[in-house]
Amino acid sequence: MKKIYIFLSICCLAACTENKPTNLPVAAAKDGASYSAEGKKVIVFTTADSSKLRLTATDTLSFSHFDQPLETQPCIFVDPAHHFQTFLGIGGAFTDASAETFAKLPADKQKELIEAYYDSNRGIGYTFGRTHMNSCDFSSDMYTYIADGDKDLKTFSIAHDEKFKIPLIKRAIQAAGGKIDLFVSSWSPPAWMKDNNDRLHGGKLKPEYFQTWADYYVKYIQALEKDGVPVWGLTVQNEPMAKQIWESCMYTAEEERDFIKNFLGPTLRKNNMSGKKLIAWDHNRDLLYQRASTLLSDPEAAKYIWGIGFHWYEVWTGSRQYDNVSRTAEAFPGTNLLLTEACNYPFSWQTFDQWKWGENYGENMIHDFNTGAVAWTDWNILLDETGGPNHVKGFCFAPVHAKTQDGTLHYMNSYYYIGHFSKFIKPGAKRVISSSNRAQLLTTAFINADGKLAVVVMNPTAEKFAYRMYIGTKAVETLSRPHSISTLVIQ
Repeated sequence: MKKIYIFLSICCLAACTENKPTNLPVAAAKDGASYSAEGKKVIVFTTADSSKLRLTATDTLSFSHFDQPLETQPCIFVDPAHHFQTFLGIGGAFTDASAETFAKLPADKQKELIEAYYDSNRGIGYTFGRTHMNSCDFSSDMYTYIADGDKDLKTFSIAHDEKFKIPLIKRAIQAAGGKIDLFVSSWSPPAWMKDNNDRLHGGKLKPEYFQTWADYYVKYIQALEKDGVPVWGLTVQNEPMAKQIWESCMYTAEEERDFIKNFLGPTLRKNNMSGKKLIAWDHNRDLLYQRASTLLSDPEAAKYIWGIGFHWYEVWTGSRQYDNVSRTAEAFPGTNLLLTEACNYPFSWQTFDQWKWGENYGENMIHDFNTGAVAWTDWNILLDETGGPNHVKGFCFAPVHAKTQDGTLHYMNSYYYIGHFSKFIKPGAKRVISSSNRAQLLTTAFINADGKLAVVVMNPTAEKFAYRMYIGTKAVETLSRPHSISTLVIQ
């Protein structure tokens, strides 16, 4: 009986995995070719509290043979033979606030900011981006692209965006080597299309304007691309379960499902935009699984959906709910998962240098990638000295702030924490196993297309750890400083 049981288990495993897609966020794919650390070097880059270390090369190490580690030895175990999801990129949002603040900077500081984010050598190599269709809270004013009551969209114009936002996006694309995967999101339709006749305070899209609103997305994408800004994808609605004091619009899971399958999806296809990546939800992890299961269990809606986006603001529930990303990846392994917005708040210069802001990013990014995320998009790339502009005064942090009165740039430690991922993990990389035997050491790892491994190790504690990073029986010995993050690049 024992032999038969083993035989049947193997057969079942083969049958279950035979038709699975190769780019799974959860199930590992065996690479086939063995990876050897023999002869490879490890360059360690570190950012640490109470030091001047900011993405600084702190060591070059060589592998040695080590036997079985003892339980008392802190270790990171990397296994490049098992591949998971394909990494698409990391970036931030081009908001009106970012663009208007950027325009106030002197030319040399504009150049510095663009290189800091988008130059892969001088900066941290952003390759992803988001922007908003119509105004959002991080706009100085409220606007749409059409005249009131224009159901046929005859007055459609993005002249507002051409003043600040589009020039900024174009400069970023150029600095990034000619390509950024940009997706667009809506905060609210025009007020007259909604049942509360208000762009703010939630409300719902009136059924008689479903088709008009779907056409609006197409018009916006066409206008951006006519202006030389390629659009990679779009989200259906920013935070569809949040009734905000700023631009917002509510959709239940069923309402979003029906809008996608009956209007937005077919309209994109009709206008030869089936290749645009349609991202649903675009809200917190707390309701992620409920929303994804409602949308993706309907084949007519699911055929249009490329991915499910999520935010990190569910902290009000008591903790980060990273497991909901895992549950969604497990249930719907063919669907891409990505974080579409994150920021620290509220803004205050008095707390600007607190180390927790960067650690918040590091923790979230490690967990999100380990639970299946293919991309990660921060909120505003730049804000001014007030944490704005924001027309409802909901000020927050960005990784970089400008003091517009004196034309200076100020980098938060969050900029460097994000850079430990975006600078060393390239689009097309595959996540591999990186396992820690200490809860105090968080880790994730990716292997790039050129064979270089990037292993991120974060220590959010006040304790110092001497640890080994193993690949098979080869290891290097290094140090994790208190409140630090390091990227070990193996080449």
